[in-house]
Amino acid sequence: MFRRIGNVVVRHPVWTIVAWLIAAVAIVATAPSLPSNSDESSFLPKSYESIKAAELQEKAFPSAFTPSAIALYQRTDGGRLTAADRKDVARITSELGGKHIDQVQKVVPGQPSKDGKYAMTLVQMDSKNAGQPKQVDAAKELRKDVKDLAKGTHLDVKLGGSAAQALDQEDSSKRGQALIGIGTFVIILVTLLIIFRAPILAVLPLLLIGLVSAIANGLIAYATKLFDLQANSSISSILIVVLFGVGTDYFLFLMFRYRERLRAGDEPKQAMVNAVDRVGEAIASAAGAVIIAFLALVLSTLGFLKQMGPALAIAVGATLIAGLTLIPAVVSLIGPKVFWPSKSWQKEPENARFAALGRGVQRRPALTAVLSGLVLVVLSLGTLGFNATFDLASGSMPKTKESMVVQDEMQQAYSAGAAAPTDVYLSSTDGKPLDRAAFGAYAQKLGAVEGVANARMAQVNKAGTTADFTVTLKYEASTDKAIDAVGQVRDVAHSAAPDGTEALVGGMSSIFKDIDSAVTHDYRTVFPVAALLIMVILGLLLRSVVAPWYLIASVGLGFGATLGATVWIFQEGQGHSGLMFMLPVIMYLFVVAIGTDYNILMIARLREEAREGREPREAAGMALRHAGPTVAAAGFILAATFATMMLAGNALLTEMGFAVSFGIAVAAFVMAMFFTPSLTALIGHAAWWPGHGDQAKPTASGAGTGPSDASGGDGRDSVTHDPAGRRG
Repeated sequence: MFRRIGNVVVRHPVWTIVAWLIAAVAIVATAPSLPSNSDESSFLPKSYESIKAAELQEKAFPSAFTPSAIALYQRTDGGRLTAADRKDVARITSELGGKHIDQVQKVVPGQPSKDGKYAMTLVQMDSKNAGQPKQVDAAKELRKDVKDLAKGTHLDVKLGGSAAQALDQEDSSKRGQALIGIGTFVIILVTLLIIFRAPILAVLPLLLIGLVSAIANGLIAYATKLFDLQANSSISSILIVVLFGVGTDYFLFLMFRYRERLRAGDEPKQAMVNAVDRVGEAIASAAGAVIIAFLALVLSTLGFLKQMGPALAIAVGATLIAGLTLIPAVVSLIGPKVFWPSKSWQKEPENARFAALGRGVQRRPALTAVLSGLVLVVLSLGTLGFNATFDLASGSMPKTKESMVVQDEMQQAYSAGAAAPTDVYLSSTDGKPLDRAAFGAYAQKLGAVEGVANARMAQVNKAGTTADFTVTLKYEASTDKAIDAVGQVRDVAHSAAPDGTEALVGGMSSIFKDIDSAVTHDYRTVFPVAALLIMVILGLLLRSVVAPWYLIASVGLGFGATLGATVWIFQEGQGHSGLMFMLPVIMYLFVVAIGTDYNILMIARLREEAREGREPREAAGMALRHAGPTVAAAGFILAATFATMMLAGNALLTEMGFAVSFGIAVAAFVMAMFFTPSLTALIGHAAWWPGHGDQAKPTASGAGTGPSDASGGDGRDSVTHDPAGRRG
């Protein structure tokens, strides 16, 4: 199949390129916009209690005041507010309401702080558009207007709240994407220049993958609209590194093989056909593992991850097709001049370092397996200290952003939970009015829960069938203590509800509590499903039942090592209270799926060496010698590309960037180079049971169709050996 693809593409390169350009123009021109949603509650399905509570609140209290933005005032000298200052606050609040800004429904004064140093203006917006671009624009206008109104006073005013957080998150995301994009380009450009010493080869993947990126983003927008998925600004940053990192990997796999075919004496166009033929299965299998792992995210209960899974799968799918069609077409047009001015493509290098590493694995596979496995196990011990945090807003932007400063100052000036109180909705089950005489005792029981600052009955709906009890926690809504406390509030709210009533607990802490439950569900569902599907891919590629088990086990061990190292760096080293809650799910899929790429490349090359008649240990050594350079180059570029996410300046992408880049480095430089080949050498022929994938086959003339990696050799049909064991 891959030979046929190569023949068609190389025979008609211009038409292939034109088809890609037409597709790009059509998709980009017609694709819908991709809005961003930063409302955490929209990530949960309606079956969770916090979402049921939010729906009940909209029905029972449609005009209930829930601030979307908070203007926080303090004196410029930090002192107590004077009578004149309080008049200025009242004037600003009144004039702000009179501006009738789009999305703003009500503007009212808030309570002053107990120390008299702070005052607030509370702004209610349309709850149906929470986190949407309309409210982001409204927050931008509010921030400008409130600062203009405060000019000439002794007041310093800052805008916070969920709408302001969405605005700051969008600004931070744009800055982060720019830094990530620049960093990605520089890393790929410099690394490819060092590897090939050819400017055309360094620039070419950036141009081609840029075209693929435009197409992928359009297809993702179509899929998001078609399947009504949730969008989040962080996805765009992740897409950049996935497209350019994985795309460059596939470009490298193909170019190493193309260069090797030229060295073997193939005519340039035939060299590209043979390259696609020989490397196609490895690239397709690697991409298939990544796509399947990403698609496993549709089983997640979180809307954020449900969107991320298909989006990343589409991106990798587009990159795979480009790797087998667009890249070969363009390179076949340019020919060997693509390597200009370097002449290294004409001569096979000795690869002395990788040859030495290969000999080490060949002589002492048991020692290599134990040492590399021990490194992974020791790093995995850090997972025991893992703790999750759930504040997606503060995790996706720097603490210096205005809305984050407001959040921190409010925690100090007011009760930490005042900015996002918990609401307990008590409703009658028979439609009859509630017994108001029981409200006092019920509120008292809620207020007695550990971690609750106070609880009071706030309002009753017109029919008298639903009462809203406002519960203020002692802790900020996203902290572990607040999540534990709201769990106890739920227990008391349910158990203490009078006969004929039921209680639902809402608010941000309740949402975070449900997100915690959803993530736990995802760990138990997504992880094993993704692992099982990747094992199926490995089994089909290797025609083996044994090899997929220890390959996926080794990658799982790499995941543990990565999470452990991330815990030690950020929780123990930098003193973070925890890691972002979705990090293990994302890290598992990236490290397991993409990390499997390098195992696939190495094990495919090892099988090729075994088919040439070598015994398991010698095959492992030769596989490392010849596949090592490609794994090292591809692993370095991909790890460095993901590391650019640390430039974004927020906790979520910093943690994600470190974790994924470290995991890929472990997958390439520990698992693929040492752990996998040494284990395969120890297991021997049994690794290929029940098939006979390692058995030698008769030599055939011409370019064959057997699987291989992209490291440089071209299979038994095109390789000669000298007495020293060097490839011809």
